[in-house]
Amino acid sequence: MTDEIRPRRRPGQLEAEILTVLGAATGPLTPGEVRERLDPTGSLSYSAVVTTLTRLHEREAVTRERSGRAYRYGALSDPAGLVAERINRLLAAQDDRASVLRRFVSRLNEQDEQLLRDLLNEDPD
Repeated sequence: MTDEIRPRRRPGQLEAEILTVLGAATGPLTPGEVRERLDPTGSLSYSAVVTTLTRLHEREAVTRERSGRAYRYGALSDPAGLVAERINRLLAAQDDRASVLRRFVSRLNEQDEQLLRDLLNEDPD
């Protein structure tokens, strides 16, 4: 019998998947409940879920409340918010932000560049 090899997740993918699960839930979930909804086969480790939830809590992307011996977690952000946070952190670490943004925009495809222009032209009110 051969074991099926699962492809490795992209960086941030598990965080996004967990936020999606928490966002769809009707209330806060334990790490075990998150794991069960993400991977009913049990191939995802419980510790990976706990570690990711802890990191998300430290970054204020999820709430955490004590429930017996465990914690229950709820979403404060969504996957798009998580990516935006990551971009802001990377940008904040650079001295020459104009060069970073210029290169970022120059690498956008035509549709994304137009979308960015449209967003920048929106009335903020």
